[in-house]
Amino acid sequence: MKTPFLGASYILKSPNAAADRCVNLYPEAIPQGGKEPAVLYRCPGLDLLLTVGSGPIRGLWAFGAYAYAVSGSKLYKIDSSWTATYLGVITGSGPVSMVDNGTQLFIAANPDGFIYNASTGVFAPITDPDFPGAVTVGYVDGFFVFNEPDSQRFWATALLDGTSVDPLDFASAEGAPDGVVSLIVDHREIWLMGTQSVEVWYDAGNADFPFSRIQGAFIEQGCAAAYSVAKLDNSIFWLGSDLRGQGIVWRANGYTPQRVSTHAIEYAISTYSDISDAIGYSYQQDGHQFYVLIFPAGNATWVYDAATNLWHERAGYNETLGMFYRHRSNCQVFFNGQTIVGDYENGNLYSMSLDIYADNGSIQKWLKAWRALPTGQNNLKRTFQHSIQIDGQTGVGLVTGQGSDPEVMLRWSDDGGHTWSNEHWVTMGAIGATGTRMIWRRLGSTEKLRDRVYELSGTDPVPIAFVGAELIASQGAS
Repeated sequence: MKTPFLGASYILKSPNAAADRCVNLYPEAIPQGGKEPAVLYRCPGLDLLLTVGSGPIRGLWAFGAYAYAVSGSKLYKIDSSWTATYLGVITGSGPVSMVDNGTQLFIAANPDGFIYNASTGVFAPITDPDFPGAVTVGYVDGFFVFNEPDSQRFWATALLDGTSVDPLDFASAEGAPDGVVSLIVDHREIWLMGTQSVEVWYDAGNADFPFSRIQGAFIEQGCAAAYSVAKLDNSIFWLGSDLRGQGIVWRANGYTPQRVSTHAIEYAISTYSDISDAIGYSYQQDGHQFYVLIFPAGNATWVYDAATNLWHERAGYNETLGMFYRHRSNCQVFFNGQTIVGDYENGNLYSMSLDIYADNGSIQKWLKAWRALPTGQNNLKRTFQHSIQIDGQTGVGLVTGQGSDPEVMLRWSDDGGHTWSNEHWVTMGAIGATGTRMIWRRLGSTEKLRDRVYELSGTDPVPIAFVGAELIASQGAS
């Protein structure tokens, strides 16, 4: 029988109810002509490009011929040959928000703001006495717009000049009595993300303050984390909060919030000690559009794929402790034809590439756990599990070193995922051995709860493409 191997992450409060896990693998649907309806691919690895300062990498941006990185307390300019030039000091220690107007780069460091002028090469803090501080910043129609810390107000700078702020160029988001925690510009509209609500403004061309509220563009779902907001797939994604609670991930469908998180994702989020520190970024690779949501306090990274509407985990791996931890990325920029991410712990910048199968030379472990029997087909009778075969690309071994004879590991749980069997290894095939079968035999019977969860994993630096799994089993009398 086909065992339901090709799924996303879905682990509920009780693994006896749902115990599917998908770490460093993502599904891709096959609409036609495929052997199976989907395939599981390995997530991209990290290839070190350069180390910029002492880190962490607090923000990345690119315009013109350069990328810009805030590493620790310093701003750097990076050229296409991956040479970094120091530009100046950035205050604070948390994430920064960055945007440009074609000439000036505005860095919001909460509360301080900084401007780098790419034409003159001048970098300086914003010293205008009317500048109230900035948490996040956007750009629309020649204006930098930013939200003032701990307030309902957002401001606009002078036209094409981020160093100048008029004391009257502000407005308040007053649709609800909550503070504005974040701001993002999308399709020339300013989304003001409050703790309990969102309202949307546009450039009305007013003589004094140019922006006006869009009537009816009011969302009664707020934002739980200022830096979780990101644009993706012609929409906006964020981690939500309102008067009734928090921890749901929303996507804007026009001016209507659409829930994209699952109960499993929401349960995981509820276990983290703090979610206000969550960081979101988005990127596109091979036609997939990913929203990456990082929880520093939870030591976890979740990724939503807009192509499939499915979630998976991204993670680093501590080989000594045998534990997953949050993915090393902290922020992202597309520059020099590559998806670049910055490290949350040091000054490393990586290319995030599907052709790399390790994380900066360290092991990238992948893992897939799933229930042996399809939903609704377990009648709580003992089954004898004769064999299981993973269908996928084999013969992927490297010429030498680790991965020259790549292996995959299988283990199983007969009590809903609480305890596990020993590990059982088989080869994926040395280079060119494309006829290798990944098959395990004599897998025993399901005792205890008459239920089985399988877990497949591997660490060798080779490509992964799994298209299904076939289980041979027979049913006992009781």
